Amino acid sequence: MKTALNSLFFLTLFSGLLVAQPRKQPTKNSIEQAGLWKDTDGHFINAHGGGMLVHKGTYYWFGEIKKGKTWLVPNQNWECYRVPAGGISCYSSKDLKAWKYEGVVLSATTTNRQNDLDTSQVIERPKVIYNQKTGQFVLWMHIDHKDYSYAHAGVAVSDKPTGPFRYLGSMKPNGHDSRDMTVFQDDDGKAYLVHASENNNTMHIDLLSDDYLKPTNRYIRILENKRREAPALFKQEGKYYLITSDCTGWSPNPASVAVADSPLGKWTTQENPCVGPNAETTYQSQSTYVVPLDARRGKFLFMADRWTKTNLPDSRYVWLPLEVKAGKVAIQWQKERP
Repeated sequence: MKTALNSLFFLTLFSGLLVAQPRKQPTKNSIEQAGLWKDTDGHFINAHGGGMLVHKGTYYWFGEIKKGKTWLVPNQNWECYRVPAGGISCYSSKDLKAWKYEGVVLSATTTNRQNDLDTSQVIERPKVIYNQKTGQFVLWMHIDHKDYSYAHAGVAVSDKPTGPFRYLGSMKPNGHDSRDMTVFQDDDGKAYLVHASENNNTMHIDLLSDDYLKPTNRYIRILENKRREAPALFKQEGKYYLITSDCTGWSPNPASVAVADSPLGKWTTQENPCVGPNAETTYQSQSTYVVPLDARRGKFLFMADRWTKTNLPDSRYVWLPLEVKAGKVAIQWQKERP
């Protein structure tokens, strides 16, 4: 009887220990999605709506600098929250984990309110590509007035990825308005400007000139009357994939994928690439860029922003693994940054 009681005691104790085991905690070096990400100096990373350049084994992350008080532009038909334009920042990394602050690569100005780069204007969605022929790094961005009535694409150049970039000016590509945008460089060296146009009703893709500094007259209209923005274009095994967001202001919504055999070809839409809880809000975020990790095997990094509309400097970043299998894109949620 005593032996049986002892066995029962130890069994109960062991079971209790099993139940009392703590939940798995993030590792020391893990970084949570939408947390306060810091650079190698311990300062918060400020690079919103950004893009990634991979050059000579180094990743360069460019983004919008958001600082100052958030305010609401009056007399608009949507929640047009703004902060003063802060310019473009750059961070560098060898492993996509430890990010070194490289500084402000394109500064905002305060001397002329009519200047594209004045703090009273809008400077958004910076993307950088390298031109092998000219040896220049080319920065494209969305330039606008505070009420988004200007709708231009701006361009700047630098001899170094870490800047400083020299601003060349802005334009309406082929005479059409341009808001949310990205640039894409193909394997053959050709580059394309992808931008929301026609009052955000239709997306345009413009072939850029050989120096990447202006659009050619070759362009197409895609996703007509679909009202899509936040484009992120990437390539896998000869197919081109374009992730976009619906136009719902600062509020998240379902992502969508379009697929084509060439950037200027016919695009067909697929279902929401996100799966699981919060898929209908793209995990409470909005697309900004897709980084190839191992494109041949269909491995990519999906970059997105989680906007805080009433306090835009407190907006956060969401980076998730993206996979392409049998021509289908899948973005899976995970709590920690890849």
